[in-house]
Amino acid sequence: MKKIIKFLSVSIITAVLFTGCGKGEEKTPAESSEKIEETKKDFSGQTMNVVTTSEAYIELFDKFSEETGAKVEFLSMSSGEVISRMKAEKDKPMADLWFGGGLDAFIQAKDDGLLEKYTSPALDDVPETYKDEDGYWLSKGITVAGLLVNNGVIEEKGLDVPKTWADLTDPQYKDEVIMSDPAVSGTMYAVVKGLLDKNGDEGWDYWEKVNDNISFYGKRGKDPQEKTAAGEFAVGIIPVDKSAFDAAEEEDLTVIYPEDGVPWVPEGVAIFKNSEGTEIAKAFVDFMLEDENLALLAKLDGKDSDQVVKPGIKGLDLGLAKEDLIEEDLTTFGSSRTEILKTWAEMVGDK
Repeated sequence: MKKIIKFLSVSIITAVLFTGCGKGEEKTPAESSEKIEETKKDFSGQTMNVVTTSEAYIELFDKFSEETGAKVEFLSMSSGEVISRMKAEKDKPMADLWFGGGLDAFIQAKDDGLLEKYTSPALDDVPETYKDEDGYWLSKGITVAGLLVNNGVIEEKGLDVPKTWADLTDPQYKDEVIMSDPAVSGTMYAVVKGLLDKNGDEGWDYWEKVNDNISFYGKRGKDPQEKTAAGEFAVGIIPVDKSAFDAAEEEDLTVIYPEDGVPWVPEGVAIFKNSEGTEIAKAFVDFMLEDENLALLAKLDGKDSDQVVKPGIKGLDLGLAKEDLIEEDLTTFGSSRTEILKTWAEMVGDK
């Protein structure tokens, strides 16, 4: 049985945030499907190059290839690398589609003029929170963050099991907490930004106290989960998905949704401006937004139903509820990134 500690958040998310706003005329799933069918084309003999965060999506892209004839090639790199290369190769981008990664990078790419504007007909069914009002990006789902506890280390060292983010400031966790560098991991940036939003004027004071308990910041997004599972740390700050629960079941770990709220971030999808495969990428966006393909995406991503952007699409049951998510200001998610990471770097020094 999966070891899950489930706590209810005291934060309440506004109805507008998760139900969407400005819906306009309602469209039935059948009408939306008809619109998508009209956009389907044959791309036999053509290739779509994709920058993605994981090989887990091959099944989805294979399905797209079967339906359209397009060949799909993959590139893997961090969001920071994507931005740097796209700026250098603005007139001839390395890829057509950007699939996955924290929203902050997509907002920056939009501001830098690196993205192609495209509004899929299927976006009518997606709440405003999960799509750019100007049509330059959309979200394929949300990533949530929580804690991973090594039960053996906790017991061996006589530590309390943390139940909240606030607990991580306790001196008993000195050198026992690990997280990835938020300049590298979009999810960890979302944790930092989300808790700054939540804690207001006391936000940086909170992070300074947590920093006192952290001796090492991972250089890869998976470092906290892997090193906590290996017993190097008692507590890891991690993206929570099915893989975390699988690790908990196999390696005597516990996944915790903190009771003082769950930080989250939309994962972006966008088309690169001036790319050779622009039309294929647009067709893929339409394809991805079909109900059956969003359901497949949720399975491949290991997402809870409440991490899916389109209402009514069933994902996994990982014990998450939308009311657990903390209230975040997404309007400053991208614009605050440089300032937040500068302050962060000054605080942590050379850890």
